[in-house]
Amino acid sequence: MNDRLPAASPITSAYAKDGYFFPHDVLSEAEAAALLADLEAAEAEVSGDRARLSLLRSYPSQLLPSFAGLIRHPRLHDAASQIIGRDLLVWSCGFFIKEAGSKSFVSWHQDLNYWGLDGEDEVTAWVALTPATVETGCMRFVPGSHLKRDVPHVDKFAPDNLLTRGQEIAVEVDEASATNVLLRAGQASFHHGHIFHASGPNTTHARRVGVAIRYVAPSMKQVSGDRLLVSLVSGEDRHGHFEHMPAPAGRLLAEDFAYAKRNADMKKEILYKGVKDELVKVNRRA
Repeated sequence: MNDRLPAASPITSAYAKDGYFFPHDVLSEAEAAALLADLEAAEAEVSGDRARLSLLRSYPSQLLPSFAGLIRHPRLHDAASQIIGRDLLVWSCGFFIKEAGSKSFVSWHQDLNYWGLDGEDEVTAWVALTPATVETGCMRFVPGSHLKRDVPHVDKFAPDNLLTRGQEIAVEVDEASATNVLLRAGQASFHHGHIFHASGPNTTHARRVGVAIRYVAPSMKQVSGDRLLVSLVSGEDRHGHFEHMPAPAGRLLAEDFAYAKRNADMKKEILYKGVKDELVKVNRRA
């Protein structure tokens, strides 16, 4: 068992009842701006290589020391450990970016339906690097929907959907009950892998950038038996279900791109399980 903190807290109480908790102060606005500037400088450096740009946006904590520091931030660990325990692995860390005036959206879905994990000792910390507002396309959560566990989904591959398969919940969602997840730059939300959540387009003239950090307990494993590459960021791993990636020794190093590419190839097989190869080739985003 992962060693949980013993006492109840506002975080654990809200999370158990609603399936989410926010806002949680992590960074100052200046610190968030510095991370955003580092991301955008890196994007400019690899802009001529679509494959490397995609890996940068999907594996920033493996390619940029600044984001390797973010996934290890004490304020994130303090909250995540109250939910799933002191031993923490980062299963993934990637950006959700909506450019200014973008039509990009995220359909109503549950995360854990597609990750191939054998349990639910997982929590996603979503850190805003720019303000998350209704106008910029903030997330929306349906309170208590995490208690429904797995519900049917359909794959629509809508061109503006930021999800890998354009997956969408196939049952009615009570959108009127949804909560807007409003965050200032530097704040985070935490949500359960079964919560119904979605987000709309960015109607403003500013870029909206958030980074999703998926923490899992080391007791979790892939149903497929794959040993995905993860980062041990707190405590210890007494189970050995995953392979540990070293923290980046520098910035945008070739060996770290190789780690990211290896993990991305394995993860695509999991995320696209059950989808016809032809459809994946046509719709997969670079």
